Amino acid sequence: RSRQQRPREQRPGTMGSNASASVVKVATKPIDGQKPGTSGLRKKTKVFMEAPYLHNFVQSVFDALVAEGVPIKGGTLVISGDGRFYNKEAIQIIIKMAAAAGVGRVWCGSEGLLSTPAMSAVIRTRARGLEGMSPFGGFILSASHNPGGIDEDFGIKYNCENGGPAPEKLTNLMHKNTESIKEYSICSSLPDLDLSKPGSYSLGSLDNPFKVEVFDPTEDHVMLLKQVFDFGAIKALFDRKDFSFVYDSMNGVQGPYARRVFVEEFGAPIESCMNSIPKEDFGGHESPSHGHADPNLTHAVELVAKMGLNKMGLPIETSAPPPSFGAAADGDADRNMIMGSQFFCSPSDSLAVIVANAKCIPYYSAGLKGCARSMPTSCALDRVAEKLGIPCFEVPTGWKFFGNLMDSSTASFPDTPKYTPFICGEESFGTGGDHVREKDGMWAVLAWLQILAAKNADPSKPLVSVKDVCLDHWKEYGRNYYARYDYEGVDKQAAEKMMASMVEAQPGLVGTTHGGMTIEKADMFEYNDPIDKSVSKNQGIRFIFKDGSRIVFRLSGTGVQGATIRMYLEKYEAPSGDLMQHAFDVVKPIADIALAISKLSEFTGRNEPTVIT
Repeated sequence: RSRQQRPREQRPGTMGSNASASVVKVATKPIDGQKPGTSGLRKKTKVFMEAPYLHNFVQSVFDALVAEGVPIKGGTLVISGDGRFYNKEAIQIIIKMAAAAGVGRVWCGSEGLLSTPAMSAVIRTRARGLEGMSPFGGFILSASHNPGGIDEDFGIKYNCENGGPAPEKLTNLMHKNTESIKEYSICSSLPDLDLSKPGSYSLGSLDNPFKVEVFDPTEDHVMLLKQVFDFGAIKALFDRKDFSFVYDSMNGVQGPYARRVFVEEFGAPIESCMNSIPKEDFGGHESPSHGHADPNLTHAVELVAKMGLNKMGLPIETSAPPPSFGAAADGDADRNMIMGSQFFCSPSDSLAVIVANAKCIPYYSAGLKGCARSMPTSCALDRVAEKLGIPCFEVPTGWKFFGNLMDSSTASFPDTPKYTPFICGEESFGTGGDHVREKDGMWAVLAWLQILAAKNADPSKPLVSVKDVCLDHWKEYGRNYYARYDYEGVDKQAAEKMMASMVEAQPGLVGTTHGGMTIEKADMFEYNDPIDKSVSKNQGIRFIFKDGSRIVFRLSGTGVQGATIRMYLEKYEAPSGDLMQHAFDVVKPIADIALAISKLSEFTGRNEPTVIT
């Protein structure tokens, strides 16, 4: 529906049993292409808007949960999203379908908003230990960093009772159900609810109670973050006259959280929170980011310029001195970008620095018991873990693999070693800890602010900057120069042929020399999960050179059209080497080798990447 066609909404309050509704069963047929990926199901918004696309998928999820013995009847379900176009309408549909499925209560953030990490926090903590109140799961309506709007992208993902993404076994069952669905159930006569402010609604009967609670979307996540970090110490950093700060929410869901934490808790001026009003199109095509709420050098145009860099990460002149610290979030606030004055900290370096300094964060003060990175992420973390003497896991891309490690030695996996407290991250601007089961953009920023607060405890001494912290880290561990080339919207068949051709050629490439570099190992990455013993194959093509440099190729599943080829490039420089080169310059020779080996241009017709990060 268009905005003008929305039905009249109810005012917050309590509705009596006269609002109850009977279950209507609606005949339907399977719709192709409803297989959820690592980040849920994503399609163009108009695809979701055309009934019964959303209905079919939601019913298939409920049916999968019932088949797996999940206690839906009378249980609690969380439903919210990142505020993109069609978010509120989709929530109303899912609420009515939840009632039909026998759900007892629904929790929803006001305005239909919850960041992805906040959704995990709500599932894990909002029940406050009250028996029977803990959610069995939640629906997140988001396409993450993909653009929003009626002509852009929409998505839906189901998270389980641990607050993390559904495991492959469950998503496979959901997909199987979408291929055989014959009907869906909905209480279509229930009224659409006013989600604009906190309130509660009783929509069921005495025999079949059904309640919806709308609450402040920031409260649970902020409460949890206060248990992880020392907010008082961070506020002291903000009180320094030589410390300045800017944060770009990119008109995504993070805006209310940014104002709640940085303005209300730390006393930052409201002007420091850029683009902090959530918009259905994340600012749209007319905005500097073109509505692409993706925190990187290419898309976070306003922040990057304010911090004194261009999209290649090179210094530029600014009309005013750049702030000491800058950061950004994506559409659903699970990703982050960390910057200093005229300085960009790569996600791989950010992860390594946080782990190396974790003891200054109260939650990790006794030390970490484990850490992990996605396979394409640079090996900078490995060097830190080796020095700390803690396990470091290399997992496939997808946060659910970290979730298993976080759930080690819990009731779910009681016979496994305990790896928590735990920190993990991905090169794709995602970092987090075991406080939730999603990557957490706010957590990453607070981790950096805590580190800076610890290194700047004496206000009489000069400010230690983000650049200072990174340089000290490289002097101790060396630097893993790193970049990623993305080729977006590539013909899927052409991309798959390129990948297959490389796999076939790998055995003959071991021992060969390219540009003075010798390939020591070439394989298709396979992961044997130490927690649930599952095996994940075909997780990315690797070429590892004798000097530790790497080339990795993956096909990404987060887009909605065509395929995205991701090419990852890494070169290690020892602590005694040149640590202040520009990363893109250092890896360029490796990129030339990668393009020659892969024959990417020959297979795809692409001569330039869409984005370099």
